[in-house]
Amino acid sequence: MPRPLTDSLDANVAHLKEMFGNSADLYAKPVNVRGVPCCLCFFEGLSTLERLWVVMLSMLNESHFEPANGQDLFNYIQHQTDLPVENAPVEDFDALRTQLTAGTTVMLIDGCCKAVVLSTQNMQFRSVQEPSGEGDIRGSREGFCDLVRINVSLVRRLVRTESLTIKIFPAGKRTGTEVAMLYDRTLAKPEFVEAIEKKLKSVDLPVLFDSGYLAPYLQRGSFSFFQEVGYTERPVTAAAKICEGKIIVLVNASPFAMIVPYFFNENFQSLDDYAGKAYFASAVRLLKYTAFFLSVLLPGLFVSIAEYTPELFPPQLLYKVAAAETATPLPLFMEMMLVIVLLEIIREAGLRLPKPIGHSVSLVAALIVGDAATKAGIMSTPVLIVAALTTISIFVIPSLYEPATVLRVLFVLAGGLFGPFGLVTMFFLMLVSICGMHSFGVPYTSPLVPFGRSALRDGLVRMPWQRLASHPFDVNDLPGGEENYES
Repeated sequence: MPRPLTDSLDANVAHLKEMFGNSADLYAKPVNVRGVPCCLCFFEGLSTLERLWVVMLSMLNESHFEPANGQDLFNYIQHQTDLPVENAPVEDFDALRTQLTAGTTVMLIDGCCKAVVLSTQNMQFRSVQEPSGEGDIRGSREGFCDLVRINVSLVRRLVRTESLTIKIFPAGKRTGTEVAMLYDRTLAKPEFVEAIEKKLKSVDLPVLFDSGYLAPYLQRGSFSFFQEVGYTERPVTAAAKICEGKIIVLVNASPFAMIVPYFFNENFQSLDDYAGKAYFASAVRLLKYTAFFLSVLLPGLFVSIAEYTPELFPPQLLYKVAAAETATPLPLFMEMMLVIVLLEIIREAGLRLPKPIGHSVSLVAALIVGDAATKAGIMSTPVLIVAALTTISIFVIPSLYEPATVLRVLFVLAGGLFGPFGLVTMFFLMLVSICGMHSFGVPYTSPLVPFGRSALRDGLVRMPWQRLASHPFDVNDLPGGEENYES
């Protein structure tokens, strides 16, 4: 039970300072407003002192009201002035903490058990910029920033309908981070919204600094290589998903919006698909599917054929592979694993270093190490070409980089240790893993499996806008929506 405010100003101020441990950035200024003792409280850096004094001086100079006690002053400021006050006053110390950490100014009044909340926020944050992780040629250049309220406003500006609903609640025991749920109440099923909201509010996390922290709580307990939630840095993408009946989850301090539910085929879609010609968008999607399976299967397939069934290679290719392998000290299987690990190390080095030198270091390292290794006879050229080709292929689908990297290693292990039988078994397990997933009652592979007409409208390929506009996509059209959302 939160501790309520008392009618004693000194007791309230003393408990407030004790609650925050006499923090250096807590500003608590005693003032006299129309003869009533008050205290203005805010955190330096979250609220602006200049704006606060302008607000207070304006009220003191222009008003001739003389309150009889603190309750009269509260009623006057809350209901009869033009001051920028919040609708809901503060009545307990939990609400007081929430308002102060949100950047507002709270005015405690002697003789009143409620406090006035003044909107004087002045928090510094990263401005709205173009997202760095989602490259598109056409469409909006805006990206989410780090403040959840700004991100909500970016989506509200794009979805200008009365059915857009936004719910905000805290999460994280030690941080009290704001989490926002955005959805269209005419498109999203009420039971689906209720299930997601219940799961988010029941999250037991000590801290929350990114939307990715919430993903394990929204998925099934069984292990899977793929995620049932997606992410985007673009408000326009979030708005499009809301118009499909999905839910967007925003977390304060994170520019990544979570999309719930999320399906396998959405990893191969982009904003550019809908801004260009349908035939070219379809070709690009098929290219992305090819690149994904190429990045996952090619290294293992190459190792399996070279080790167990070399007769499947054309004679000229077989001669070159055999000649290259005889000049290297490592077996082909170990060589492929070493190259994959080396490329991942170079990639991580490029990501973690400062941007001005990160790209240069990764490029120079790849060129020098690769060239030196082949000249020294430590690695063969065919293995380097295969590993580099698969690494480049997965960059076409960056959202699947993590599962594709792990699956690539597993396919190399399966092909190197067990040959064609290991490859077939691993491929079957991967298909079972993908097809066995359900994203909140809907098959993860929808609309591809089970196959539906929407797979040919906006799945594997994309139809022209005339066809798409005649029946806009809705997540409720997919099979399986009647299942239990709690599973």
